Amino acid sequence: MRFTDGLWMHRSGLSIHNTHQMWEYRIEQDRIKAFVLCHCVEEVNNHDCRTATVCGMAAFFSALFGTPLTATLFAMMVVDVGLMLTVAFVPGFLAALIAYSISLKAGVAPTRFVMEAPPLDARTVVRTAVLAMCCAVVAVIFCQMLHFFEHEIPKLLPNLWVRAAAGGAAVVALSYLMGVGRYNGAGMDVIMDAVELEQALPWDFVCKMVLTVLTLSVGFKGGEVVPSFYIGATFGCVVGPLLGLPAGFSAAVGLVCVFCGATNTLVASIVLAAELFSGAGFELMALACGLSYMFSGYHSLYSSQGFRTSKLFSEFLQPKEEK
Repeated sequence: MRFTDGLWMHRSGLSIHNTHQMWEYRIEQDRIKAFVLCHCVEEVNNHDCRTATVCGMAAFFSALFGTPLTATLFAMMVVDVGLMLTVAFVPGFLAALIAYSISLKAGVAPTRFVMEAPPLDARTVVRTAVLAMCCAVVAVIFCQMLHFFEHEIPKLLPNLWVRAAAGGAAVVALSYLMGVGRYNGAGMDVIMDAVELEQALPWDFVCKMVLTVLTLSVGFKGGEVVPSFYIGATFGCVVGPLLGLPAGFSAAVGLVCVFCGATNTLVASIVLAAELFSGAGFELMALACGLSYMFSGYHSLYSSQGFRTSKLFSEFLQPKEEK
């Protein structure tokens, strides 16, 4: 049902992306417990179930974007920030590679961007650091808006059907007001324009954020990750030149930094930058991801995501359920 719902939502043009339905749903179900295999085979214990879920998440992500290493690392570290399920790396990476090869055979081109990075000097480092911290603020706002409205809108409209109808009407009306198609669906064409053509409207990231939050808050199902790409790329494309950075490079920094700050997957975000942009500006990207990770605090797109280590100090944190 969730897959069908996501497919209909994507095809009808609402402001979400259905590609991450499966693994985002698993994250929200209190620490990845189930895959169909885990329910059908009695011999599969909870630890094997976690590994199987990582494999499924990695394969799905890899097939869609053509980033097998990022997909594997993301699946391993997204549930418990600061810890990594290393035992799942080999099976997860193999699943990601197999899915990637199948997607290529099926004609699905991997997501890649052509971007030229500025020289690595002190001035560029400082400017990139400032942009990364700004992206961390955007990631926090996105997470806070999403959780606030997901909590408050059901109070205002407790009836699910009324809430969905009213929310759908609001999304359609806002889409016509903001520009039909530009802020609906995945928006990869807008992301491509921001990174490669250095073109984005100043209000693109705000409009995408509003429509995504509204769509998810009224009960429709979908993903938050691809919208975070859109929000980050368009924000970086607009703000970067104000700091003296190239717009295309700033869009690339914004894409990975908002993703990193919103999902709290530092290493996966750094590798994502390498895979999407073919290693261009890798050192600057890594620094930017690190700063976005630090300055985004303990906010997250996923309410059940746990923080096991501090972002600022060398210490472990007490899990929520043990407090």
